[in-house]
Amino acid sequence: MVSMLVDPLSIRLIAGYDRSVLFQKRFWAGIIDGSITLTFRRWDRPRVVAGRPYRTGAGRVEVLSIVEVEADAITDADAKRAAHESVSTLVADLPGVEGNPIYRIEFRLIDEPDPREVLAADADLSEDDVAEITTRLARLDKASRRGPWTMTVLELVERQPATRAPDLAASLHSETLPFKTDVRKLKNLGLTYSLNPGYRLSPRGKAYLAAIRRL
Repeated sequence: MVSMLVDPLSIRLIAGYDRSVLFQKRFWAGIIDGSITLTFRRWDRPRVVAGRPYRTGAGRVEVLSIVEVEADAITDADAKRAAHESVSTLVADLPGVEGNPIYRIEFRLIDEPDPREVLAADADLSEDDVAEITTRLARLDKASRRGPWTMTVLELVERQPATRAPDLAASLHSETLPFKTDVRKLKNLGLTYSLNPGYRLSPRGKAYLAAIRRL
């Protein structure tokens, strides 16, 4: 069986929001239906914290516990909860640097709406809401070494929805990875949605642009 893990670290930071834990797409259904509630990672140090939410392709999960274990302490029941047929298969499939500690991570699916999606769907903006978004965007612009970018990217996404990120980035003479990071910052404010490929403005993003254009 192929490991459920995507890469040796299997974790990344979404700018300004939850971290995400990566699983292969074939395991998403098991996370959603509750049959997968355990995973094992070979890390140089713990990279998740019990009690915190993390984003996965199957939705948000809460880490219930993380403990370092020896391979011979993993049980058959553990392996099944981690979507493996046996302990030996699980251990053989663990990616990462040989000799790094193995961590047993128990989690549960958070059966609640994603706060970012709830925010993105809210297009009923008050004057205070518009002012707050403007302030947040100004902070992002000020923190950027490349100068103001937030309105440029919002308007680009508005004009070219569902366009590949590399193509959007190239139109701004930007590298793809920094561009994607910038768009995620806008998504964290509820202003954009991610598509495959590309992005589009959320109802909140559309309402914000309409509001500032009336000023």
